[in-house]
Amino acid sequence: MKITLDSSITNKVPTFKIGIIHYTKIVVAESPQMIKGRTQLYQENLYLELQEQPVTERPGIKEWRTTWKALGADQNRYRHSTESLMRRVSKQNYLTPFHSAVDLNNFFSLQYEIPIGIYDGNLLDGDITIALGDEKTGYEGLNGRYNSLKNIAYSRDTEGPFGSPFVDSKRTSVTENTTDAIQIFYLRPSVSKEECTELLDAAGKMFSQIHGGDYTAAILTNEQAHVEI
Repeated sequence: MKITLDSSITNKVPTFKIGIIHYTKIVVAESPQMIKGRTQLYQENLYLELQEQPVTERPGIKEWRTTWKALGADQNRYRHSTESLMRRVSKQNYLTPFHSAVDLNNFFSLQYEIPIGIYDGNLLDGDITIALGDEKTGYEGLNGRYNSLKNIAYSRDTEGPFGSPFVDSKRTSVTENTTDAIQIFYLRPSVSKEECTELLDAAGKMFSQIHGGDYTAAILTNEQAHVEI
């Protein structure tokens, strides 16, 4: 599978970076108690922090709002997924367990303060491109409605759009039947490639400890816009 970061994004944000992790031979199930407990404790501590520091002042949230605006979208009308998660936590509307892959993905998103999507690799068709949406780009999302992705970064395969840092589609969602998964990290543009590599390695190891299987990771940048996994 070839994955490409399209110039429609890097022309507007030259330091834009995407992290990719491809997992194989994984087992998705109910989250172990350790993950449930760790996620709950993290949210409770985060709630206390957010009483002193607004969501939009968190470094990762703030940078992604700036990136959102640079790409041309209204960061107040279309909030990226991590800001939406964090706003829930700030109201003590804590995330409830779903299954191990989604729960861990949400935990990473809160911890790293970046949008992250995870998709069933067996439901993807052909190569993947991450590009900037136009007025025709959109899909039925996990939120149960059609979502327009104009001026929002999104991922597509040969069948069409399937993911974004705004909301993901139903078509490629991970279930307990998933054995192959692609995780897309919308990395902070200001963070060095070395730090991004460390982040992906830490996330990949933790995910594999829970789900088994193997993983490979890669980073897409303006200078390296294509990878094969």
